[in-house]
Amino acid sequence: MEIRSRGIPSGRPGGSLPSMMRMVYAFYTRRLRRRLDGITMPRHVAMVLDGDPRRARPADFGAGRLDEMLSWCAEMGIHHITVFVASADHMRRHGTGEADHVLRTLEEAVAGSLTSRWRVHVAGRLDVLPDTTRHALKLAVDATRDSATGFHLNIAIGYDGREEIVDAVREILDAGARSGHSLTDIAETLTAERLAAHLYTGDQPDPDLVIRTSGVPRTSGFLLWQAAHSELYFCDAHWPGFRKLDFLRALRAYAARHRRFGT
Repeated sequence: MEIRSRGIPSGRPGGSLPSMMRMVYAFYTRRLRRRLDGITMPRHVAMVLDGDPRRARPADFGAGRLDEMLSWCAEMGIHHITVFVASADHMRRHGTGEADHVLRTLEEAVAGSLTSRWRVHVAGRLDVLPDTTRHALKLAVDATRDSATGFHLNIAIGYDGREEIVDAVREILDAGARSGHSLTDIAETLTAERLAAHLYTGDQPDPDLVIRTSGVPRTSGFLLWQAAHSELYFCDAHWPGFRKLDFLRALRAYAARHRRFGT
């Protein structure tokens, strides 16, 4: 029996269908979780949280939903996760209802229980964010800076993959100029490894698996450099309805693939 990835129908209060579906969902989740025991897990999972936040309750789209997903990662021994919350273009449209909702729920998330286990990093252009969001992110980064748990959460907000690469090149050029090196010297010492070290996730492993919710088969400029050899998985469920079963299915698909780097 196949369980659709768009969520469990709500039905009428007290009806038998929702109760039966919850039992089936719980059964398949437990069975799939057992089957993943002993299988090599990705070190780093990146996720595009795609959906329609205007149709979700704040509790579903915000801190509770994200924290729940992070607990699944911790349970499976995944120590690095990057979540794509909103692009730079999206944030430049600040003032629209959708953008404002994303910002409010993000501020709620980083101010809550996310900081208890995960060291928070920010990936993106903070200058396109309002002051309240920048402040909330700064507090989360500062509060978790000395975390020794080994779990890292990268929040991609105001993010653009091409701008990230441009920023990395600019940093290398600026550092070289301050050290008195010529453009020729900088060009001769420029390597893929050196550029990668200046990306937003420069001190972390590249993502092994990239998951996009909502079934849209594109990456939208997410981690253009880092995801060059990542496995891609597209889930039909929208982010607010993304369940543990959907997450485990993505891990199962990853485990079943023979990774080919560069081919």
